[in-house]
Amino acid sequence: MTDTMSGLEVGQPAPHFALRDQNGSEVSLADHLGRREVLLVFYPWAFSGICTGELTEIRDDLGRFVSEDVQVLTISCDAMFSLRAYADRDGYFFPLLSDFWPHGEVAKAYGVFDAKAGVARRGTFLIDREGVIRWSLVTGLGERRDFSGFHAATSHA
Repeated sequence: MTDTMSGLEVGQPAPHFALRDQNGSEVSLADHLGRREVLLVFYPWAFSGICTGELTEIRDDLGRFVSEDVQVLTISCDAMFSLRAYADRDGYFFPLLSDFWPHGEVAKAYGVFDAKAGVARRGTFLIDREGVIRWSLVTGLGERRDFSGFHAATSHA
């Protein structure tokens, strides 16, 4: 996989994955295909300021991110146990998936792995029920993302 800044393009099939969430349960993209859209939110570091702000935005406005039509899945390269402590501390009850080992494999597949820092960039992908990317946004490590494009792109908006 290449280390790109742009990630995957709209219209491309989304790479499949299966990762463990903060509770140790396996969650896969296939779990949702055919039933609902998936918003993938890659973030670099649990417990960091910008990441906490973004996940808190999702938590505080959960009805705009999770519905019968859309499921949000967040992904970082942090270990599962770190994600559990993070979720417990901040009350995140949506899936925080660990892309810890093989390190960053899913972030690499989506073109958002920053090899120099060893973390996922802030990649955001809306995947339709058929597994095709319908909207994406990739920002730098220190740049907070704007979720308004996601809200405009979802079929339930």
